[in-house]
Amino acid sequence: MVKKLEMLPAKDVDLSSVKYEHEVVKAPHLTGFVFRFFVRILELPLIGPAIMTHLKKDNKIDQLLRHTVIPEGPMFKPEYPPRETEPGVVVLDEDGSPASRVESALKCLPQYDPSKSWEDSSLPFRYWKIRDYAHAYRSGKVTPSMVAERIISVIEENCRIKPPAPLLISFAAAEVRKQAAASTQRFEAGNLPFDCIGNPLSILDGIFIAIKDDIDLYPHPSKGASTWMHEVRTVKEDAICVSRLRSCGVIFVGKANMHEFGMGTTGNNPNYGTTRNPHAPDRYTGGSSSGPAAIVASGICSAALGTDGGGSVRIPSSLCGVVGLKSNYGRTSMQGSLCDSGTVEIIGPIASSVEDIMLVYAAILGASPENRISLRPSPPCLPALSLDDSDILGSLRIGKYTAWFNDVHSTEVSDKCEDALNLLTKAHGCEIIEIVIPELHEMRTAHVVSIGSECLSSLNADCEDGKGVKSTYDTRTSMVLFRSFTAADYIAAQRIRRRIMHYHMEIFKKVDIIVTPTTGMTAPKIPPSALQSGETDMQTTAYLMRFIIAGNLLGLPAISVPVGYDKSGLPIGLQVIGRPWAEATILRIASAVERLCGESKKRPLQYHDVLRSN
Repeated sequence: MVKKLEMLPAKDVDLSSVKYEHEVVKAPHLTGFVFRFFVRILELPLIGPAIMTHLKKDNKIDQLLRHTVIPEGPMFKPEYPPRETEPGVVVLDEDGSPASRVESALKCLPQYDPSKSWEDSSLPFRYWKIRDYAHAYRSGKVTPSMVAERIISVIEENCRIKPPAPLLISFAAAEVRKQAAASTQRFEAGNLPFDCIGNPLSILDGIFIAIKDDIDLYPHPSKGASTWMHEVRTVKEDAICVSRLRSCGVIFVGKANMHEFGMGTTGNNPNYGTTRNPHAPDRYTGGSSSGPAAIVASGICSAALGTDGGGSVRIPSSLCGVVGLKSNYGRTSMQGSLCDSGTVEIIGPIASSVEDIMLVYAAILGASPENRISLRPSPPCLPALSLDDSDILGSLRIGKYTAWFNDVHSTEVSDKCEDALNLLTKAHGCEIIEIVIPELHEMRTAHVVSIGSECLSSLNADCEDGKGVKSTYDTRTSMVLFRSFTAADYIAAQRIRRRIMHYHMEIFKKVDIIVTPTTGMTAPKIPPSALQSGETDMQTTAYLMRFIIAGNLLGLPAISVPVGYDKSGLPIGLQVIGRPWAEATILRIASAVERLCGESKKRPLQYHDVLRSN
């Protein structure tokens, strides 16, 4: 007889008695023939379910979901109390045009003279900003068509690499040239304000952006990096976020590579080839938005759109040394993505700087009508970085759960993040407050049940119709796990979601943000045996996902910003998690961290200067 456990109501939990427990995942690390054989066994009747039951028991999943009384009622999507507008912000018009929001975002940015950066060749390595591109176009130093030719050359050269490691899955040079020609024509029509007819549509005009392969970009198919999704789902128009960028004059280079269906944290993809980390080609980029992060880190695109249901924007951004924003759940429309009805996933921007994140985010934001009714979002805001924000930064209270913060694979990660916090407090006087977050194991379990059930709901009909065997072996492993969850498991997970929400809302009464490393390790090595068939490595997944779950399960805004490198030169990211709807606060903190840590940026081994290439 299994012993039944009873949880105290969350409001009665004594936080002083909470002891941090290091997460130990008990699952085999498999690649090659052994992995393929394991998956086939796992999919067998009777034997497969028995193995999965054993694995779930070892990891205390069934004990929590099926043998524990959880007193809270279920929360099926994030629910928050009303929030006040943050100080020192500019409110954006959610119903206005994307170009007008981008113009408002531009006014939020600090003063910057692109001409000085262009002329000063002595500057240490840094990425070109969107404002640099706009200056180069408007001053006639280069045209979007010229940049397009350089990008096409790089992409075509990348396609010839053996073994394949494509940045893009779907790419059409003619389509890129067509968009670039139209943008060039707008710039040649005159040098007038951005909103004038016949001239640049916005500061994003002529800016090259890649779109993750699970977001619709017409006329490209959306495969989710699979070999079959395009056979059952036709793309007839742009996703809403893509159409908003297109109205600003953005040039889309194509569909970026990813971990198949987003079901992985490394970016491994046997279908098309695994994208390599620009800082170390023998390392993973992180996933699932592997292509978007790598194409930005390598300098080819100013920005990219990814999706984040389990850290899939923040993890690869951290591992590749760029900035990745996961906005609040419901802040942007998911219409036109492969997972448009979930409760943990958002579409978010990846860029090389916080200011470029702000410009792209301003263009794509806008809640769907149904989310405006059910979630009651506060108005979208951006921090007014053009003003002196020292007082605002100095008044911020930073929450840090030290035992969790330091639970990393290498202390180099936590040390670099600690150094960034020390610089922040020294420069601005922010107060760091020790916090405790209970039930982290329970939060991870609730997340995997939630995202797994939503993935299964999206894919199951096609998988049952025979398409499932065409998926990669790690996708098939995930699907076996997801099918093992019951309706009762799902309800239990949503009860846990409410408990975890209670804890975080109590924490946010004391602090304004929570800080952690973005990932618990730097970019892991790619086992050569994993290139052909993929791999399952839950220990690595645990380190990569250690700090990111609250952003997804609770829908909180979070951002990853680079803060340095380990001794091997691999990037390290700091994560800032904000209160509900408080994107402006985390962007302000990220911008301050970027100013303090940005001087040490290293040129990736695979980097292409497409703006000023000879």
